[in-house]
Amino acid sequence: MPAPSNHPPPPTGTLLVVDSDAEARAALSRIFENEGLRVFAAGDAPEALRLLHREACDLIVLDPEMPGIDGLALCRVLRAQSATKRMPIIIISRRDEEEQKVGAFNAGADDFVVKSATTGELLSRVNAHLDAAARESDLVGRNRELSFLADLGRGLLHALEPLQVARRVAGATYEAANAVVCAAFVESGAGAAGEERSGAAVCVFDREGSAEGAALLHLERLRGWLGTNPLAAAVADDPAQFFLRDAEHHVEYVAPLRFERRAIGALIAAFDRREDCRETEARLIDAAAQQAALAAHISALYEAARSASASLAVEVERRTAEAEAQRRFTETIIDSLPVSLYAVDRDYRIVAWNRNRELGGQGVPRGEALGRNIFDVLTRQPRETLEREFSRAFETGHIERVEQESVAADGSPRHWLVSKIPMQTGSSDGDKVSHVIGVGEDITERVTANRAVARTEKLAAVGRLAAGVVHEINNPLATIAACAEALESRVAEGAYGESIGAVADLSEYLALIRSEAFRCKSITNGLLDFSRNRAGERVPIDVGHVIEASVRLLQHQRRGRTVEFRVESQSGLARVAGDAGQLQQVLIILAENAIDAMPEGGTLHFRAGSDGSRVLVAVSDTGVGIAPEDLPRIFDPFFTTKEVGRGTGLGLAVCYGIVTEHDGRISVESTVGRGTTFTLALPALESRAEG
Repeated sequence: MPAPSNHPPPPTGTLLVVDSDAEARAALSRIFENEGLRVFAAGDAPEALRLLHREACDLIVLDPEMPGIDGLALCRVLRAQSATKRMPIIIISRRDEEEQKVGAFNAGADDFVVKSATTGELLSRVNAHLDAAARESDLVGRNRELSFLADLGRGLLHALEPLQVARRVAGATYEAANAVVCAAFVESGAGAAGEERSGAAVCVFDREGSAEGAALLHLERLRGWLGTNPLAAAVADDPAQFFLRDAEHHVEYVAPLRFERRAIGALIAAFDRREDCRETEARLIDAAAQQAALAAHISALYEAARSASASLAVEVERRTAEAEAQRRFTETIIDSLPVSLYAVDRDYRIVAWNRNRELGGQGVPRGEALGRNIFDVLTRQPRETLEREFSRAFETGHIERVEQESVAADGSPRHWLVSKIPMQTGSSDGDKVSHVIGVGEDITERVTANRAVARTEKLAAVGRLAAGVVHEINNPLATIAACAEALESRVAEGAYGESIGAVADLSEYLALIRSEAFRCKSITNGLLDFSRNRAGERVPIDVGHVIEASVRLLQHQRRGRTVEFRVESQSGLARVAGDAGQLQQVLIILAENAIDAMPEGGTLHFRAGSDGSRVLVAVSDTGVGIAPEDLPRIFDPFFTTKEVGRGTGLGLAVCYGIVTEHDGRISVESTVGRGTTFTLALPALESRAEG
């Protein structure tokens, strides 16, 4: 029985010294031999090539100046041969010249040393190159091992029987390890520890590469070795201990196939020379044995699985029944929801339809809906609208919500909140939306309540409006009445004869009457603007053009001559849908208020930009600002901070109404003594590429 041992040690480093000078050659050989290295010496290039053909070598020390074929020519020859093209070559020369060094490296040398260098420097360079070559050789061996294991692993995936495992492992190891004979022995019918083994699977690849059976194995000797439950591989060089019946090989490497702490087989590789069984081959055979052990165990499991197929079928049936029960439970939950729910796939085919979709006047039975096109079922809604909503949900992955109104069977209006919810099923399409869930919720009660609150608030606003109108109009009318009474009294007294002063008084009273009458007119005009319906034609509008037109109008007003106008407009600004005249009215009202807030002059700044989905217009001044306590009320009708007679308090209310009807928002920021900024935010239609 072969004695267990570790992997065979790596061979001693071997050097070839090539120098035509016998004394130098002998001196270099002594230096390297004293270091424990194996040395061959040659006096010229032909002798060196003959030695390399017979002996394995790890490094060459080469004199460039030799008769006949010089060292540099020999270096080029070695680099051209596949066996020596990666072998380290050190040029050792008498001359320390740049031309000599350049020539050496151009010829393919790895290093250049001057003969006058110290022994320590020479040995350190040689050892460094030997270490690098050993690392490279180890890396090549490991890459070879990994490639072999990958190929073997793929082959064993299809080996479901012990004989298939033995054949694949023996054949792959025979080729990869360059063995002269290779055998795989796998105990078949070996289950858990303690169970009896019923037979064995054997495959042997002989020197011709032909697969044979157990005739080339000493089975009893091998079974006896496996009976000791070996823990590690063993190397045998005694023919009396060989497991293979081959008279020509000189060494065997035997790796046990171990699984669950016991040996269930063996992998045997035979070599003609001890140096052919290196550490790389040993690692490769060990790794193949590990994979073979796992594959043999899997094949045993496969056999057990086939015998247990009946019980597996019962288990599958039970799991199927559980899945069906879970599906019915999920459907019951969906049917119990107080909403109408359905789901469609990307082909707009209905795949789910809950109970509430079957009820009511618009209900459709589930059996008639499933599998049909959604547009063929929901025929009471415009097909184009439905297609747009579903397309947006599939493409954007965002929830689509719309409110719809319908008429019930009794003629009463019903209101619905319909949501289209994208769903991802985690299929091969990745993050792509696979289905859209439609959910309809009856919000009639909520809408009715909201409308009642809105009507109440509207009535309250109308009351406040009426009170403000009475208050604002009574004051100028009282002034008109007083002036009229005064005129009547003066006329009755005959005060308007030839008196110049009396005529002047009459003129003053008449001026007051005209002024207050015009004030009444402005109030009534403001009321008309505030109350009239502004729903005009909505067309795409360039906000920058509206700002420029408004500024041109304002610059021609007398009261704006002390104000500096500035306009900034972002290039490529998106258009908005609206009425240009109404938006211009908003800008002029805001600008006139700003001019009034700058009696000593200042700067009025118009800025137009975008935040992506909205177009933003800011109107800023450097005026007196608005007190913090007045900010919450500035959009209320008839609220004004101006002096009596200079404002009606309807301008900002009109602005608020126009912006709101354009689906926009208006906000204000103000600091007393520094100025005020009003900002309009209007929905953008599209982005334009041009400026």
